[in-house]
Amino acid sequence: MSQLEPAEAQDPKLDSLLGNLGDLIREARKKVLRTVDTIQVQTCWQIGRHIVEFEQQGARRAGYGKFLLATLAKGLTTDFGKGFDVTNLRKMRQFYQLFPIRDALRLELSWTHYRRILQVESESARQWYMNESASQNWSSRALDR
Repeated sequence: MSQLEPAEAQDPKLDSLLGNLGDLIREARKKVLRTVDTIQVQTCWQIGRHIVEFEQQGARRAGYGKFLLATLAKGLTTDFGKGFDVTNLRKMRQFYQLFPIRDALRLELSWTHYRRILQVESESARQWYMNESASQNWSSRALDR
């Protein structure tokens, strides 16, 4: 909290107002971060969908997949910076393949959560980790344990 001048500090209503405004700002910032996480997850899912459905015509794998991902990575990295390398594009493709129904995604989870969950081979185990992460408010680091 900021330091108030002595005359201002004597008004307890002002302290209460400052506290309430601070709480409001902190909560708004949390919501912004959650919204950004949600949009990032949805964007990664959409990128994966486009790669699978449009570029691979729904096939699990395209014969030119390595070439395709390398070409996409080069163009996207040039236009949008890091985060779109071949490894990440492969994860986005896998993300869509493992979660083809977007509404089944847990919006409480970040892309970092999902990247870790993608490493789990069993579908039931992936669902368990998704549910526990969301309901117990696990950080993505908790999934590393």
